[in-house]
Amino acid sequence: MMRELFSKTVDAEKRVERHWLRWVALAGFWTFIALLYGNQTYFFMRAEGMHHEWWRIIFWQILVWNTWTALTPLILWAGRRFPIDRARWRRGVLMHLPIFAVVSSINIAVFTVLYITIRPFDVYQNVTTPFLHQYYEKMLSRFPLDFLIYSAMLGLGYAFDYYEKYRERESRATQLETQLAQAQLETLKMQLHPHFLFNTLHAISSLVRDEKNKVAVNMIAGLSGLLRHSLENIGKQEVSLREELEFLELYLDIQQMRFSDRLKIEMNVEPETLDAAVPNLILQPLVENAIRHGIAPRITGGRIELSTRNENGILEIRVTDDGEGLHHEWRLANSGGIGLSNTKARLEQLYGAEHRFHVRNRSGGGVEACLAFPFRQANAHG
Repeated sequence: MMRELFSKTVDAEKRVERHWLRWVALAGFWTFIALLYGNQTYFFMRAEGMHHEWWRIIFWQILVWNTWTALTPLILWAGRRFPIDRARWRRGVLMHLPIFAVVSSINIAVFTVLYITIRPFDVYQNVTTPFLHQYYEKMLSRFPLDFLIYSAMLGLGYAFDYYEKYRERESRATQLETQLAQAQLETLKMQLHPHFLFNTLHAISSLVRDEKNKVAVNMIAGLSGLLRHSLENIGKQEVSLREELEFLELYLDIQQMRFSDRLKIEMNVEPETLDAAVPNLILQPLVENAIRHGIAPRITGGRIELSTRNENGILEIRVTDDGEGLHHEWRLANSGGIGLSNTKARLEQLYGAEHRFHVRNRSGGGVEACLAFPFRQANAHG
């Protein structure tokens, strides 16, 4: 608990630090522009024979240009709120025109006030002209420049947003590849687990002693096929449900040989779901859990049912057993099982908020594992 609180505190402090760094960088950028523009103005006017105070011009320019420091967050917010993309560019442009008018009006008003107050050009400056008249003159001269700055800030905002999204996609892809590798390694680990191999080899040796050589050969072939299928799909994040079920059948064939009539399998797969894209190696851990905890402990064995359906564009997959069920205090969030936690993490990475995943007791007895995510054709993913 203390470690978690400390971690959250450190993260909060880092967010605050990044927030202030962004403001400092923003102010630094506009101050740099002010220094360039102010020095250019000063030396240009000096070359024309007008000797103004350098510090007054620079101070005025720093305040004028840093008005954009305060206005930039509003522009960036408007850019995200009303994106100018291919599908909605007309609406985006129409919404940005009045926002630009407000931003520019504020900026020119500040510019005029500072111009009157600081008097950067001292004796050459007319101090008797009314504010509104000067405001109108400044608007005519600065409106085009403000439009260019507003457009540039929008463009930079979109560029940074696209860059952040690109980095997020790259990071998510890396995480998915890592988690897929972990899932594959965990499946291979389960298959090569000494207990699993001992039971399988013991079953094979028993079949050989009973001169049931054909069944023994089938079990060896099944084990070989299971390992081969796992290696063939290394690197794939998603496969078709058809491929996923083919792998699952290889696994179940071996389990069927082990448990014989103690294990009954029922498949209710809607044909239209067979070409749906599903995470690679997503079903085997759920079925393995059902066998280990729902079927294996019972002398009489039990039944496992797998069903799929397309419910209004959502692929729903259920794996159920008729075993003893979960302890009343068991929760998926607190489960220490690698298979379930890995499944949950991969679904979150692949589908975000668009997925559902739960493991709970059924009203009629046994356990139900259900996962649901957007229905998409596997061939669309390449």
